[in-house]
Amino acid sequence: MVKRQVFFSFHFSNDSTRAGQIRNMGVVDNSSTFSDNDWEEVREKTDDKIKRWIDNQLNNRSCLVLLIGEETANRKWINYEINKAIELNKGIVGIYIHNLKNLKGQQSNKGNNPFEYVTVKGEKSSKFITTFDSKYKISTNVYNDIKSNIPGLIENAILNKPSTW
Repeated sequence: MVKRQVFFSFHFSNDSTRAGQIRNMGVVDNSSTFSDNDWEEVREKTDDKIKRWIDNQLNNRSCLVLLIGEETANRKWINYEINKAIELNKGIVGIYIHNLKNLKGQQSNKGNNPFEYVTVKGEKSSKFITTFDSKYKISTNVYNDIKSNIPGLIENAILNKPSTW
């Protein structure tokens, strides 16, 4: 299977450690993401500069992978990234990451589905976008489950996106 270039979206302050685990799995293209230092630099810019950065990142990717933690849903930049990916007709998939441990060895509570908060033509985008939630509860098992499923989830999101959002 081809390694796809994807844009990882996540709630930085809560889930950067968990997102780092996903990004470092090596199952998507190495250019598919940004370093934490890049994001720190972007967060300190104006809204217009952040939008341009997100737009440029998404333009060069085939899929938005939304890593869903406890407080991901209905955040300003998460909603913007979902809407922009829809506008650009990108594949979109959500992956729950709450059961991965952070640096302190803690798991978190499952968050709401972010696609419930973004509408497409009057319908919740959750109607069109798949989310993956590992059936496992132990962090190492969750990690392995995500690692084995993420290539197929990305491919499915790209190949089965609505022809017109």
